[in-house]
Amino acid sequence: MTKVTHKILGLEAIVPETERAIVLKDGVFDSVLTPGRHMIGRFGNQTKFEVKAYTLSKDAIHSDLLSTLFRNHPDALGTILTTVETGEDEMAILSLDGTPRFIVAPLSRTMVWTDAGLWSAERVNLADGFVMTDAMSKRLMRVSSDFIKRFKVEHGQVGLLHVDGKLVGDLSPGGHALWSYGKVISVKLVDTREHALDVTGQEVLTKDRVSIRVNLSATYRVTDPVKAVTEVKDFHDALYRALGAAFRSSLATKTLDAVLAEKGAVDAEASATVVSDMAKAGIAVSGITLKDIILPGEMRDILNTVVLAEKEAEANVIRRREDASATRALLNTAKVMSDNPAMMRLKELEALEGIAEKVGTLTVHSGTKGLMTEIASLSAE
Repeated sequence: MTKVTHKILGLEAIVPETERAIVLKDGVFDSVLTPGRHMIGRFGNQTKFEVKAYTLSKDAIHSDLLSTLFRNHPDALGTILTTVETGEDEMAILSLDGTPRFIVAPLSRTMVWTDAGLWSAERVNLADGFVMTDAMSKRLMRVSSDFIKRFKVEHGQVGLLHVDGKLVGDLSPGGHALWSYGKVISVKLVDTREHALDVTGQEVLTKDRVSIRVNLSATYRVTDPVKAVTEVKDFHDALYRALGAAFRSSLATKTLDAVLAEKGAVDAEASATVVSDMAKAGIAVSGITLKDIILPGEMRDILNTVVLAEKEAEANVIRRREDASATRALLNTAKVMSDNPAMMRLKELEALEGIAEKVGTLTVHSGTKGLMTEIASLSAE
């Protein structure tokens, strides 16, 4: 550190390589001391000298005294201090040896020691926009600043950029850095991929005053992100309410029997209303389905009884139809045999063959002609 000692001839100051010193004479700027040994004033002189030492670092200078001295003595301090001043809509990136170190806000000034390294300033006009280029964003990755906000937009999303509450543009998938000095910057992410929505437990009163519950489903995709966030407060909630309202209106005009019998027609009628309404908000809706119709317990028991009775009646009709068909078949067979004795004999032989397979011994009296008219004696072996 700078060492100041009293000598016979006056004050002696030794300034190291890593420091600089300012000499004040009676409180007024006198000179700048560079590294080395310096003699200040003379012995016996009534003038008061003061030496202010400053560390030569890579950080910005935060000294009211140096700021005042630079303003009052720019020629003397201009060679040892590097300053960057910005305008109203301007920011500056202050770099040391090509590496960004500081960001200077609009209408402000930053000072650094010139001998700390090779300083350079890159100016940014905020009137050209708030979004940084990819190259600048990468350069400033390691610079900590309250003037930069970073956002990430995933694949399948669109980022809607708002400045002070006003929509000013959109951001594509990827990383983005934005200047935020003096502005409220926000990004609303909108997913443009296809999604499924389930609407469950919707209470509906049918035309014949039966209370039922229905479960619905639909798929949707955002086609116009700007409309989706400006036309409605929450497009997901808007779709949910639109599905419920459309199906309640459609089902309320039909009886329970019509709802159960024409489930597909109910879907088509309600779907047209939902698709039309949501298209105005930039939402494409498809695959609308009435998944389930849930009946109250008593009504479900009554319908089960009705269905059971209907099925039993259908079964009786089928049994009677089959009995009549079998009787007609036997009658037709008898008529054929009556008109055709040879066929009658074939049937007798088939019957005999069937009996022979089941018994050990078969005795036939009066020949085969009397097989059907005489008594057959069967004795098991």
